[in-house]
Amino acid sequence: MSYRDFKLLTFDVVGTLIDFERGVLESIRRISGRSEADLDDDTIFEAYKRGRDAHYERSSEVMGLVYLHLARELGLRADDAAADEFQMAVLRWPAFADSVDALRRLRRRFRLVAMTNADRSAFSFYSQTLGNPFHDSVTADEAGCAKPNPRFFDFNRGRQSAHGYRQDEILHVAQSQHHDIGVARQLGYKVCWIERRQGIAGFGGTPAVATITRPDFHFATLAALADAVEAE
Repeated sequence: MSYRDFKLLTFDVVGTLIDFERGVLESIRRISGRSEADLDDDTIFEAYKRGRDAHYERSSEVMGLVYLHLARELGLRADDAAADEFQMAVLRWPAFADSVDALRRLRRRFRLVAMTNADRSAFSFYSQTLGNPFHDSVTADEAGCAKPNPRFFDFNRGRQSAHGYRQDEILHVAQSQHHDIGVARQLGYKVCWIERRQGIAGFGGTPAVATITRPDFHFATLAALADAVEAE
């Protein structure tokens, strides 16, 4: 299989391009004053996931509630000021170190489309952090659902077909086996797994899956994908 087979790359954003795990950990430890020795990563992530499941609506609005859920569960500060601080920090989650340059390089060859479970308001912050590299974008509030719902992919497929792109010309690039890789493969897309947690035990801030879906392409970083494209 050649990268020349594709004209369009679709991207998961949060977790693949934006380092939300680092953002969550740094925010919780800053707000709580608790060190890693006092509060380990997995404990934070498990409470965060339960809080997000309980408050799954627009990320630009409900992440303060996610924090309060987490804080009460872990015995941390649970006041409005702390919740507001976490909500604002969510909008400023950092990009992975390689994201901006790799996207710039990939844009030379492909149409780039963001497919994110963030809402449009939150995505505007992430897009700016990434250098606004996308030709198009689909957010959860526009699609009316969130990944891994197949309707999200259907919504984007219709949108891109209006620009003349076929499904077989699309490569979906993502980190999450749960939200992206498994469902995209089931729907017949070619997939590229950016395994950001390669060599790290567990699933971190994303839901676990019972079975790992084998991707068409597999890299630990987005830079490695850009290198492979350029090498070809």
